[in-house]
Amino acid sequence: MRRGARSALALAVSALVIGGGIWGVQRYIHDSQALVVVQCATTVGSVKHTLDPEQAGNAATISAVAVGRGLPSRATSIALATAFQESKLRNLDYGDTAGPDSRGLFQQRPSQGWGTQAQVMDPVYAAGAFFDELVTFDYRSMSVTQAAQKVQRSAFPEAYADHEDLGRAFASALTGQSASALTCSLRRTTQAGSAAAVAKRMESEYGSLTFSPKVQGDIVSTRVSSTEQGWALAQWAVAHAQEDSTVSVSYGGLTWTREKGAWERGEGHDGAGTVAIQLASAAGQG
Repeated sequence: MRRGARSALALAVSALVIGGGIWGVQRYIHDSQALVVVQCATTVGSVKHTLDPEQAGNAATISAVAVGRGLPSRATSIALATAFQESKLRNLDYGDTAGPDSRGLFQQRPSQGWGTQAQVMDPVYAAGAFFDELVTFDYRSMSVTQAAQKVQRSAFPEAYADHEDLGRAFASALTGQSASALTCSLRRTTQAGSAAAVAKRMESEYGSLTFSPKVQGDIVSTRVSSTEQGWALAQWAVAHAQEDSTVSVSYGGLTWTREKGAWERGEGHDGAGTVAIQLASAAGQG
């Protein structure tokens, strides 16, 4: 074999080895999802606010209780800022030295009449108890700190103000004031979802707000009565996507997918008045 031919063959082999190595790395990254930054986010102006999926799911539950009661977005903003300060939006089963019996998202104390320990550990009950107290005074004329403090009677009342912007940003999306504003970047599912369980959660969290979810295989869908209600429910579903093994949510001609982690133009659903939530039918999908 001539020297030129041998050199060309060596270069070709080297290119195949290098190319194969790059393909292998790309395949590993794709399969392992190693570079996916797991988070939920909403942006107001140029400011991006983020929560992890557990926090976002709890924020969505609090917002659903408010929407179900017909409360304005302001009530949700106050509740989310409060819960972030009290528990970082985590359903804690412990208190602190100032309130050793404090529990749940709002660190409510059974000894102060908030309910039993089991009740305050139920996010739907805890949010409802917070709003029951909030609506007894003119919270709309108060600052977040003033309103939160009147409900919570905290030893650190000024701390609630630190989370006002985050509370307002997520409240705007989760009450439907801001369309397609909340997204979640998630890794592929590790288990199948349950459309029946999502329908049950929807009815539980939104309470008296009438939804008639229809379950068909791995899809749960429901008609909504307004654009605002539709975006509230659609973004609620995205915020709960991690725990529900949701692979897509469609509303208003847009679809959020777990694969893309963003809202894009979609097809296949009635965008005018229906929210459709598709769950993974087998582990590893989406």
